[in-house]
Amino acid sequence: QVQLVESGGGTVQPGGSLRLSCAASGSIFSINAMGWYRQAPGKQRELVATITRGGIINYADSVKGRFTISRDNAKNTVYLQMNSLKPEDTAVYNCNANIGVTQVNYWGQGTQVTVSS
Repeated sequence: QVQLVESGGGTVQPGGSLRLSCAASGSIFSINAMGWYRQAPGKQRELVATITRGGIINYADSVKGRFTISRDNAKNTVYLQMNSLKPEDTAVYNCNANIGVTQVNYWGQGTQVTVSS
């Protein structure tokens, strides 16, 4: 059992920055990867960035060079630093944790990011 709590969403102007946080609790030892997904109104949920236990990172092409995913193992927390934000980044962002043995996914409650021009 894993619990995820996201924070850091808000409203910014184009070109601004936000940092999202995802704090994990419960069976932390079982997590093999964590990541961020987003879903905009009228669109399907899409992967934004992932990081594995071994430190392998993957980004969606649309955010490469602008977003950075990182982790603080001591705090059981994953971050998403978002710079040079664009209106098309507007979405609900959800944190995800994948359990390696079972391939079960856990999700946070979501945090709204709005980039308004």
